[in-house]
Amino acid sequence: MDESHSGLGIASFVISMIAAIAIFLSMLVAVFLESSTPGGVDEESRAAILVGTSIVVFLAGSLVALLLGIAGLFQRDRIRFFAVVGILISAITILGTAGLLLAGMAVE
Repeated sequence: MDESHSGLGIASFVISMIAAIAIFLSMLVAVFLESSTPGGVDEESRAAILVGTSIVVFLAGSLVALLLGIAGLFQRDRIRFFAVVGILISAITILGTAGLLLAGMAVE
């Protein structure tokens, strides 16, 4: 029998990679804004709101990727490699981002 890769798994992998890279870049922008602004960035500025919103949106994308990966695990007669990798990347992204946000809130 010729098994093919899970479509849901591939979607999970692609979305999780995009979300992880986008969150990483958003965090870099946040660090740059904080370090380049004397006294720190104003939390109500457009830039801070945009960065915060982008992080939340891409975290939601990572959650979608996690759910797609889980669904991809249950497809019969499919190779589940991309589903597993998508789940791992999404879970690491979600937990890592949540950890960084909690650490940032604890510092203030």
